[in-house]
Amino acid sequence: MRYLDKDIKEIHELLVSKKICPLDLVNEALELIEKNKDLNCFITVDKENAIEMANRLGEMEVDKDNLLFGIPIAIKDNIVTKGLRTTCASRMLDNFIPIYDACVVEKIKELNMIIIGKTNMDEFAMGSTSRTSYYKAPLNPWNKKMISGGSSGGSAVAVGARLVPLALGSDTGGSIRQPASYCGIVGMKPTYGRVSRFGLVAFASSLDQIGPMTKNVYENALLLNAIVGRDERDLTSSDKEKEDFTRLIGEDISGMRVAIPTYFISDIVEKEIKDKFNELKETLKKKNVIIDLVDIKYLENAVTLYQIIAMGEASSNLARFDGIRYGYSTPNPTDIDQLYLKTRREGFGNEVKRRIMVGSYLLSGENAQLYYNKALKIRDDMKKELMKVFEKYDLIIGPTTTTTAYSLDSDLDNPLKSYMDDVLVIPVNMAGLPAISIPIGFSNSKMPIGMHIIGKPFSEATIYKFASFIEKELNLDLNPERGDKDE
Repeated sequence: MRYLDKDIKEIHELLVSKKICPLDLVNEALELIEKNKDLNCFITVDKENAIEMANRLGEMEVDKDNLLFGIPIAIKDNIVTKGLRTTCASRMLDNFIPIYDACVVEKIKELNMIIIGKTNMDEFAMGSTSRTSYYKAPLNPWNKKMISGGSSGGSAVAVGARLVPLALGSDTGGSIRQPASYCGIVGMKPTYGRVSRFGLVAFASSLDQIGPMTKNVYENALLLNAIVGRDERDLTSSDKEKEDFTRLIGEDISGMRVAIPTYFISDIVEKEIKDKFNELKETLKKKNVIIDLVDIKYLENAVTLYQIIAMGEASSNLARFDGIRYGYSTPNPTDIDQLYLKTRREGFGNEVKRRIMVGSYLLSGENAQLYYNKALKIRDDMKKELMKVFEKYDLIIGPTTTTTAYSLDSDLDNPLKSYMDDVLVIPVNMAGLPAISIPIGFSNSKMPIGMHIIGKPFSEATIYKFASFIEKELNLDLNPERGDKDE
């Protein structure tokens, strides 16, 4: 058995007992990444620095209390890493080398984790298939003809294919949870403000959140432990006291009250997914979990709200890429107007340009009042409706996606299709809530199906408690090497 197929606790025991050293883990990860290069889940592999870090850690005494010591991790390529190329999967930043680390990267380094490389994604996190990447799409490890999801597709593939045990993604409208569902892994979007956004290249500042992507629930909680906390450089970060998100794992879920929004199991969801979800619902009822169907207003408006708010904020955030300060710059412009125009035309892909243009329109003149400000008000109403549900229920559950991962060849020029991929996960970003996607089974074509568990603000520990029970109950084999990937 490979080291990286083992649980983090088992790997840690091997490190503590000196049966292996961090270099063994790094070499195995690098070998697996090379062997699975066709998955295209990494944009940059930091081989030299990873080996150097592993050698340095090998000379140190292993910290027995730090389960993440020496563990390889992959970082989504919109999270800046000092001295390590950060592209956002865009030609615009093809050769961008940051001069500082993101807050989460600082925390990872403090715990002596080893960054293996930067993962592929949708360009500037704009998309839900990872096909908008300048470096071409990552492939789903369960079937290489299928999408990985997005925008954190590369991170989902790297963990799903067992190339690394842990990865970080970012989630603006489902970008951690949707690819986690498609690739058969665990992905958590924490409460807005739980994790500092300092060093995350901004897409939509009021929605973006960094989160952990892992093989199992316990390790997801463990990685969230590592990256949370107040950061003075991000004024939206929460000053909540640090807590151990693993503390409720293993506790009884009997008596918990759970709501299922009728919209989440309506005709927008494929029958195969609903059937798998309903099977699990019956299992939960037998464990004395109280489950009710509820109607929640505004959920069907989530995609429209997301388009208005996210595109408006994107057009503002991406104004900084002008060819002057950093990033791509068009060669030999005739004047300043040509510099701006050609740089942005050549540097951005079609989907990014589409969102910038729509966003600029939405924020121009009286349109800001007509569309953006109105969307913010409805978003606030949606949050209030969701919070009313949490007055009576501990959690909200439903499928993560309406379909399983679909073909890489499907129509990329249909923006409505990709926006609808996220229809079940976007409300969480609108309300700033924490939510996780966990695997609950497979379709007839052996593609993973995910379940979505949503909590009230700062209730991640409760979500992990519920998710870990389901994980243990189902005991799925989630290694794609043992599945038929090319059916």
